[in-house]
Amino acid sequence: MNPIRLSASILVAMALSFQAAASQAPAGGARDLFVTVGKSLVVESPTIIQRVAVANAALAEAVAVTPREVLINGKAAGETSLIIWQQGGARLLFELKIRPSTAKLEAIRNEMRKEMAGQDVSVTVEDENVFLRGTVNDLVAADRAAQIASTLGKNTVNLLHVKVPPVEQQILLKVRFANVDRAATSDLGVNFMSTGALQTPGAISTQQYQPPRPDLVEGGRANFTLTDALNIFLFRPDLNLGATIRALQSKRFLEILAEPNVLAINGKQASFLAGGEVPVPVVQTGLAGAGAVTIQWREFGVRINFLPVVTPRNTIRLQVAPEVSSLDYSNATVVQGFTIPAIATRRVQTEVELEPGQTFAIAGLLDNRVIESFNKIPGLGDIPVLGKLFQSRSRNKSNNELLVMVTPELVRPIPAGQPIPGIQMPAEFLKGAPTVAPRTPGMDVTGPVPVKPAQEAVPYERLIERKEGQGAGPAPVQFQILPVQAQPPAAPAAPAQPKPGGASN
Repeated sequence: MNPIRLSASILVAMALSFQAAASQAPAGGARDLFVTVGKSLVVESPTIIQRVAVANAALAEAVAVTPREVLINGKAAGETSLIIWQQGGARLLFELKIRPSTAKLEAIRNEMRKEMAGQDVSVTVEDENVFLRGTVNDLVAADRAAQIASTLGKNTVNLLHVKVPPVEQQILLKVRFANVDRAATSDLGVNFMSTGALQTPGAISTQQYQPPRPDLVEGGRANFTLTDALNIFLFRPDLNLGATIRALQSKRFLEILAEPNVLAINGKQASFLAGGEVPVPVVQTGLAGAGAVTIQWREFGVRINFLPVVTPRNTIRLQVAPEVSSLDYSNATVVQGFTIPAIATRRVQTEVELEPGQTFAIAGLLDNRVIESFNKIPGLGDIPVLGKLFQSRSRNKSNNELLVMVTPELVRPIPAGQPIPGIQMPAEFLKGAPTVAPRTPGMDVTGPVPVKPAQEAVPYERLIERKEGQGAGPAPVQFQILPVQAQPPAAPAAPAQPKPGGASN
């Protein structure tokens, strides 16, 4: 080989190596080099590589493949430095940036495009957080997007906006209560009394009803006081014998008809009560308030509770609980002088699904009762024929029947300017009295209300807060009866003294 030609080739190779080093390591700083986790990158050098170093071996590794090639493998996302020493003293400096793998992220984005067709949703990943941005149609779409993004296994930050939802559907529940209560009673009994016949004043009674009460007087005789209004009273003065006879029949017929109409928004519970509340005193037995008397209010009357839900089939699913209750003084109890009536209740709770305008009926709530009581005087009541005079009989028959019919309908408010339903008054009002009740002025005075919402979309978390805030109701009110000390009447105020000149306030 020609020595002159060899020296020229060495000089050319050295010049090329210095040129490559100068091009890959500019004076301004290190060159950026990108690699993806799970993938590899080959770095070529025009000269022989003597040594390679990676600052953070947990993020990437460098493997020498040939004297002039280095294989860089991405291991974890992050940034580190890569330094390559070349033969002759030159160095190549790189800012090695290992990017996370986008295969799973692209799969999530494809799934978003399928499930959120026509909606603007973007998914970005920064460190350990997944950010959702864009605008969706409703809360269901927002929740679905968050569930899809959560499959990345990172913290999901929901920055979605939800379009202002339309007006909720309103359901009118028409309920018809028909309650019939029939009862018939009959009483038959006889009481005998003697005012002193054969010097033996007294009375014979079966105790079916209150017998006459004797009051002894002088001469072994007695006066009788009648404390009960009876049908027949017989008395023989010559025999000093008398009798009281009860033969009563009574019938009762009660009919209750109520047609409440209850209005509720889709998914919101509504209730109706036509009746009242009865106070029930309760004595506290705890250590702190022992002996204190509190009041618990028990409702009675015609009541309806229902929860409507409009299904995707355009039907109405109802959780309905109609109830009819009344005060029952025949089973009342007396506690510390308070007469507390019992409450007779008939209640039905069910869940049905109907189309708007359809009706379901709850019938067959029948209560038939026959109560008969028979009293007699032993011995005398067993005598044939005459024994009937020493017997008493009472019979009570009752029949209750309840029918409930429920009809749900989808309704809208009455448009402005249309006539509204009113109550027909049986007589005119007092002359000169106002015929129209006070009301808030209309839009002709207050100005028009904007038809369009203030903004087309609201943040997801704000809509959730508003929705949860609507379900909170007022706290229940409790009542308590406490002894009150009587205050002496206040002394009358002194009359105002007139001012000089006769003026006064």
